[in-house]
Amino acid sequence: MAWKFDEKSPIYAQIAQHVKMQIISNQVKSGDQLPTVREYAEEAGVNPNTMQRAFTELEREGMVYSQRTSGRFVTEDTDLIAEKRLEVAQLELKNFVNNMQKIGFSTEDIVPELTRFLKENAYE
Repeated sequence: MAWKFDEKSPIYAQIAQHVKMQIISNQVKSGDQLPTVREYAEEAGVNPNTMQRAFTELEREGMVYSQRTSGRFVTEDTDLIAEKRLEVAQLELKNFVNNMQKIGFSTEDIVPELTRFLKENAYE
C-alpha cells in the first residue's frame, strides 16, 4: 500500500523523515540493513529516484551509510541517533507551544493543561 504524502514539502523529504522516525523510535535498530531503494520505492509507491534522493539525504545526515556491495545500513552511532531524537522532540514541542499560543493559551497555562491531559489519558 502506497504511503500518504502531503503537499507541504517534497516527497523525498517526507520519506527521509519517515525513515528517520523509524530509526529514532527504534522500530529500525542501529546496524540494521535497510530494504533496497527499489523495494522501499515499491512499498511507498514512488519512483526509485525519489527514494534514492531520500536515502542520499539520510546519508548526508549520518543516519544511514552505504556499503558498496551489501546495501544501506542504519548508523551504529547511538549518540547521533539520540541527538536526532532530541532534535525531533524539540521541534514537536516548539510546534505544540506555538499552536497552543495561537489558540489563546498563555505560556503559564500550557504546562498545567498538558499535565492534566497526560493524567487523564494515562500516557506513559
